[in-house]
Amino acid sequence: MLSYIVRRLLLMIPTLIGVTAVVFFVMALSPGGVGGTDLNTEGELDAQSRAALRDYYNERYGLDKPLVVQYGRWLNRVSPIGFESGQAGAVEWSKPRLLKWPDLGESTSKRRPVIDLYKEALPVTLLLNVLVSPITFLLSIWAGIHMAKRKGRAFDLAAGSTFLGLWSLPQIWVGVLLLGYLASNQYLQWFPTGGLSSTRADEWAFLPSWSSGEFNRGWLLDRAWHLVLPVICLAYADFAFLSKLMRSSVLENISADFVRTAKAKGLKAKVVLYQHVFRNSLLPLITVSAGVIPGLIGGAIVVESIFSIPGMGKLSVDAVFARDRELILAGALVSGVLGLIFILLADLAYAIADPRVSYD
Repeated sequence: MLSYIVRRLLLMIPTLIGVTAVVFFVMALSPGGVGGTDLNTEGELDAQSRAALRDYYNERYGLDKPLVVQYGRWLNRVSPIGFESGQAGAVEWSKPRLLKWPDLGESTSKRRPVIDLYKEALPVTLLLNVLVSPITFLLSIWAGIHMAKRKGRAFDLAAGSTFLGLWSLPQIWVGVLLLGYLASNQYLQWFPTGGLSSTRADEWAFLPSWSSGEFNRGWLLDRAWHLVLPVICLAYADFAFLSKLMRSSVLENISADFVRTAKAKGLKAKVVLYQHVFRNSLLPLITVSAGVIPGLIGGAIVVESIFSIPGMGKLSVDAVFARDRELILAGALVSGVLGLIFILLADLAYAIADPRVSYD
């Protein structure tokens, strides 16, 4: 098992190089290039300021160098193994470093180190995924099992039709509807329109409390209140898909030979379902989860933009509009690492769910 994990971790390196290379060259060959938003303001500058701005970008990001050299420099900066550059007088030099701290560069649009921006945004996106993933999988497993137990009955038909409808709804449209009907002051206004917390939430106690006869929901309940609509918007489509998948998997395993043997031994229906059918029915969900969980990170782009949540998704959208190469490349790198880690965890989960699978 350990050797398998090491091999997979090593294979992540060429995969990440391929992902970031595609993003880099697409950006480099697109109109505007690096710092497009800033360079588009050249018309408002005099000739000397315009030349100084271009010289700054050429020197800072090596834009006057071939694209392969530019990408190689970026790889050297973000890699923990590479070369450390310096300057002595007018002579540039570099020395090999076996271990160095990765440098994600500086954002051209926000004028801040990229690593600081992702330290603020990444926990927000991970929080959404940590909330959505257990809810989605647990509810879909429950719904799929109960649909399979009631195959052809009213519950199965109604739930199946509902889930099919939910899966077909575009995420951006659902997000706008949730805001318009459940957060707008023209209708129900049950939830806030955006953000992660209220303006004065940092001044409140952590837990809900009563003071002077008034209820104070506290920081924790306020945060949960703000996350209800984003979590629904992220979870509904995957919940519908996984529920239908779980139903099909349970029905397929119920008709298997080992289930008939268990029934012939006189085991109760619940024992057969939850101890024999359930474990084998999880294998398709584990397979799909390798793509569903990274997809949640991608789906956060839409949700965070709609609900004004300062996570990786909103940061990536802002970076694309500003043509901020350093920020976009860092986002591709972080998303790629998270996606590959989740795929590795899904592979390891096979061995837990199915004793026949071994990576030794």
